[in-house]
Amino acid sequence: MAAPSSTKLSLAMERTGQWIFSQDIPSDVIVEVGEASYSLHKFMLVAKSNYIRNLIIDSEDSDLTRIDLSDIPGGAEAFEKTAKFCYGVNFEITVHNVAAIHCAAVFLQMTDEYCDGNLAERTEGFLSQVVLSSLTGAVTVLKSCRMLLPFADDLNVTNRCVEAVGSSAGSEAYFPSRSPPNWWMEELAVLDVDSFAKVIIAMKNRGAKYLTISGALITFTERALQELVRDQSGGKGRVEPSDFSDSDSDSSLRIQQRQILQSIVALFPSEKAAFPINFLCCLLRSAIYLRASSSCKRELEKRISEILEHVTVDDLLVLSFTYDGERLLDLDSVQRIISGFVEKVKSTSVFNASGSDFIENCSGSVMQRVAKVIDKYIAEIAAYGELTISKFNGIAILIPKHARKVDDDLYRAVDIYLKVHQNLDEIEREKVCSVMDPLNLSYEARVHASQNKRLPVQIVLHALYFDQLQLRSGVAEDKNVVASKNQKLQTDVSLVRENEELRSELMKMKMYVSDLQKNGQATTSYSKESVKKPNFFSSMSKKLGKLNPFKNGSKDTSNIDDDTVDLTKPRRRRFSVS
Repeated sequence: MAAPSSTKLSLAMERTGQWIFSQDIPSDVIVEVGEASYSLHKFMLVAKSNYIRNLIIDSEDSDLTRIDLSDIPGGAEAFEKTAKFCYGVNFEITVHNVAAIHCAAVFLQMTDEYCDGNLAERTEGFLSQVVLSSLTGAVTVLKSCRMLLPFADDLNVTNRCVEAVGSSAGSEAYFPSRSPPNWWMEELAVLDVDSFAKVIIAMKNRGAKYLTISGALITFTERALQELVRDQSGGKGRVEPSDFSDSDSDSSLRIQQRQILQSIVALFPSEKAAFPINFLCCLLRSAIYLRASSSCKRELEKRISEILEHVTVDDLLVLSFTYDGERLLDLDSVQRIISGFVEKVKSTSVFNASGSDFIENCSGSVMQRVAKVIDKYIAEIAAYGELTISKFNGIAILIPKHARKVDDDLYRAVDIYLKVHQNLDEIEREKVCSVMDPLNLSYEARVHASQNKRLPVQIVLHALYFDQLQLRSGVAEDKNVVASKNQKLQTDVSLVRENEELRSELMKMKMYVSDLQKNGQATTSYSKESVKKPNFFSSMSKKLGKLNPFKNGSKDTSNIDDDTVDLTKPRRRRFSVS
């Protein structure tokens, strides 16, 4: 440590010797600023600085030879400029050093009250005429003020720069002076979060529009939290933050990022549609990852719920996975977002109950669109083995059943979940399938379901029963007819009872055959099975015959003579039980 200190001291001495007027007059005071020391002359310093003059007068030592100015704002670099001014040496005042020189000059009491044309007045003139008249200059000085606190605040330098930046940014937003028009947003993005917050508040007080504020916030966030939000869609080359560790450097970085994120969310304008939904989803994932406060996460969830009609599957997947995309992150937030949106739509419908049909139709179409996106999202996360049945069902049941025209997308999600989770028993598979209505599937989906071995028996019977009824009644595959018959079937309790009886008989037959095979009675098994089969299928045929809802209608086919049937085209028997 001694070598660097001595080197720095010798360099300071060398620089001082280059601009001291006369080497013939020996120095009589050493000024120490941190590790740097300057051999100077009292009479030259006292001529400009009232602070040093008072130190010498009030000193108990009649021959004061050493002065400590380690607490001067701006440090050794700022003091060197003030010392040069005392010796009459020219130097350049710029936007990068004016704040430090001004604070140091005021600290040393180098004002016009003590000496005309003193340094403090010159730096003040530069601030007023050069710095505060341009956005770039004001931003640069405001950024440098961070290292000069609290002196910069006490001297009102910070507030003057904030007001100048807020005024210039507001003007550039409406009347840009250069290209691209949003160049001023990039200028603000270099500030620290505290200074940036002061500028945003100043812009709000000046009546800036919320889209102007949101644009500045998005630009600042993408720069300040670049590692977390610069790639919202994922893909090659994305930075993948490491998990939380116990190291001090990692912990301090996460704490800093968390504070920045929470400060940004606190600056959000009140308008709910101020930000695009993909930006909000990305921020929420960052908040979950950084373990931000509950109020911060709830605010982001609420804003996403307000504009969920614009959501895409990718937006929801951003929320659900870690940055490496290997595991699920947090599905509770997704559930709260969907629940909040559904409640908003319900309250809107109740509020407009006496209004026009147009509003009701718009709400219905919005809900249908969101339901379709949610179902596709569930299909995406269903492929992960760590997804529990409660989480899977918890998200699926949030969407009202009337919001889905058909349950095809939901059926696809169920099928994927059953395919990935192959160790589920019959009861667990029935729980998974309980989120969908097999009678609300399209024709193609019912065909697939009737042949799907992963589905529980009850769901397969539902699909078979529906198509059997259509074949027996001669109903064509017209969508309107199917919809009306579907509604009638759902309200017919007797049909459900018959369906359960069929399922029970089928299960008994399977158990009976299984017992025979275990006992090794091959011959007896064949004879008994040949005896039982006619009873089973004849009883099933009889029960299916009772399910005809057109007993008294014109489409009753029970009395048609077999001789009159046209045999040129074979009847469709794909879904026949026999």
